[in-house]
Amino acid sequence: MGDIIFSYAHGQVGAIGRVTEAASACPKPTEFGNVGSYWSENGWMVEVDFRPALHPLRPGDAIEQIAPLLPERHSPIQRNGHGNQGCYLAAISDVLGYLLLDLTHADWLGTGDRPWMHGELATPPPEVLDDIHAVESNQALSVTQRLQLAKARIGQGLFRKRVLLLDEACRVTGVSDARVLVASHIKPWREADNSDRLNGNNGILLSPHIDALFDEQLISFEDDGHLLVHPSLSPDVLYRWSIDPGCRTDRFRDEQQPYLARHRELFARKLR
Repeated sequence: MGDIIFSYAHGQVGAIGRVTEAASACPKPTEFGNVGSYWSENGWMVEVDFRPALHPLRPGDAIEQIAPLLPERHSPIQRNGHGNQGCYLAAISDVLGYLLLDLTHADWLGTGDRPWMHGELATPPPEVLDDIHAVESNQALSVTQRLQLAKARIGQGLFRKRVLLLDEACRVTGVSDARVLVASHIKPWREADNSDRLNGNNGILLSPHIDALFDEQLISFEDDGHLLVHPSLSPDVLYRWSIDPGCRTDRFRDEQQPYLARHRELFARKLR
């Protein structure tokens, strides 16, 4: 559940939906007639909440952006921008998905996993998309590894599950509703190897606004849980976001401390 589906019909991506129920066994719809005569009579039905795209997209109008991200096999769109009638349902990369969300102005599809996926921003920052694209293009990794790492880059998937097993609430706000919390990497993504990128001990559960400060090394933590606040951070920000600069959370696990040490090094650089 939660997967995003793009509907391509009449030459354009005209609707976008989210899967709302787990797939269930179902016979092929009679409305299909002779279409897909080579398909099995029994398949799977998936409930999808579709909504019209705010800005319907003809792939040919953005083919220079789309073509490099199309799957090598079983692509739903041909490299000339036309649809592939032999492909009824196909998987695409996260990067292509984010691009389509951006091109169709699909602002309503916030996931709750990262602050930049709410409101006016439907796609991650360019550097995050670059990292995901690098992972998805790395043929030295298995398909499963690429999927896990791409999702880990935005605090989702296996990495998020591992962080949730270790942390129960935001270290600063105490909020425990996992739906509104971010699984953030302690050691920055671009410095970490693939093992660290999926290691739950390299993660910390934070409220979105706290994550934004942590990601920019404007706050950090001592191993004993004391909060460190960069002096350039305005007291007004701390006040409006209800952050107590003297707060202390639980002591961090031994396995987390090497990652925190690196984060504090980056924090210290900002003090110079």
